[in-house]
Amino acid sequence: MNNKIFYAILFATLTTWSCSDTEDYSLGTLTPPSNVVIQADVIGKTADLPNGDGSGDVAFTIKADNALSYRIDYDASDPLNLVNLPIGKITRKYTKLGTNTYIVTAVVYGAGGTSTTVTKEITVLSNFIADPTIINNLTGGTSKSWSVDPSVAGHLGVGEYKDAVTTPAWWAAGINEKVGCCNCFYTATFKFSKTASGFTLDVISPDGAFTKTGTLAGGLPGIPASGDEGCYAYSGGSNTFSFVPSSTGVPASAPSTKTSILLSGNNTFIGYGATKKEYEIMILTPTYMYLRVQGTETGNAWYLKLKSL
Repeated sequence: MNNKIFYAILFATLTTWSCSDTEDYSLGTLTPPSNVVIQADVIGKTADLPNGDGSGDVAFTIKADNALSYRIDYDASDPLNLVNLPIGKITRKYTKLGTNTYIVTAVVYGAGGTSTTVTKEITVLSNFIADPTIINNLTGGTSKSWSVDPSVAGHLGVGEYKDAVTTPAWWAAGINEKVGCCNCFYTATFKFSKTASGFTLDVISPDGAFTKTGTLAGGLPGIPASGDEGCYAYSGGSNTFSFVPSSTGVPASAPSTKTSILLSGNNTFIGYGATKKEYEIMILTPTYMYLRVQGTETGNAWYLKLKSL
């Protein structure tokens, strides 16, 4: 058979099958979630304590019609960080000291990717006093300086920034690993002081700040907008800090003090210029400190081992 005739017959046959088997499909009406409500129960709230008992805990429940999944952002003043809520319920600890107002955003998803967004304003009281042992170990009672310890493996590590994950499962530095590229990581010192009015941190880093790009370095002054990990010109900084309860839900069995160092302003850092200013204290003795902080990329946790000087 002539090839042209054969292909003509084949094309006609396939066309006939295609036409005869064609069916119409419809997604139906895609109705977005409606009647979305953010229920925020501030723990310990009473007539005498309208902003809660000082724990900073708030129990959230998101309700909606035609809902398939829920996500929530706890504080509109920070970059948007929508957390998945499988059943629309979670308890969140707000750690900023004093009475503070937050705008909470909930996004509820329905069929076909439809969504509805609502916001709610809440006011929460957080009173927190750190364990005196933590204060004394960090400051020596007056002031104490610390630096990253290059002589131990894992003095820098990376893992998932997730409540239940408390180890640098993705990568850990070897001894002296950053000496060749980024020795400023080891020569910087961090002086923690206890004063009559609170606590201060003085950062002395003559060889520069160890970080990545200005937008990912928590706003450290002078860091360029783009660039790889390395040492960047930094004139040092001084600012206050406070002790707050850890904002992560670390399991009770995990090696964590459940206490964080929260830096004020943008001109100081500890070890690594990171996205967040909350450094969770995993372990702290008079001579050894193990910290975790959200790193230069959202979703990454950076682990730091420091020694007292």
